[in-house]
Amino acid sequence: MDHITTDKAPKAIGPYSQAIKIGNLLYSSGQIPLSPESGDIVGENISEQTERVCLNLEAVLKEAGADFSNVVKTTCFLADMADFAAFNEVYAKYFISKPARSCVAVKTLPKNALVEIEVIAQL
Repeated sequence: MDHITTDKAPKAIGPYSQAIKIGNLLYSSGQIPLSPESGDIVGENISEQTERVCLNLEAVLKEAGADFSNVVKTTCFLADMADFAAFNEVYAKYFISKPARSCVAVKTLPKNALVEIEVIAQL
């Protein structure tokens, strides 16, 4: 088991890794829209926050030697399902390979983010 860490994505805000590589699979922790530099939430709306989350995931995938085309499954958490359509617009720009996905609304996300995404990728 290898821990994947990059300074191009936010540091973990708890006792977890940005991602774990086991064999040819990568399991990412959920990314919220934090700036890698400041650790502050980036974006006022779901589109801006989803963009930041995808950039953070891109950095983690790249550190592991992968990209979005390697992603086989995503789990997406939204603070408000009314944001679903706007979320999908940004999500579709990155996940063009259309991996399997679950998307659920949750009561609250860390730091009151509007979105969180985690991925499983084949390396």
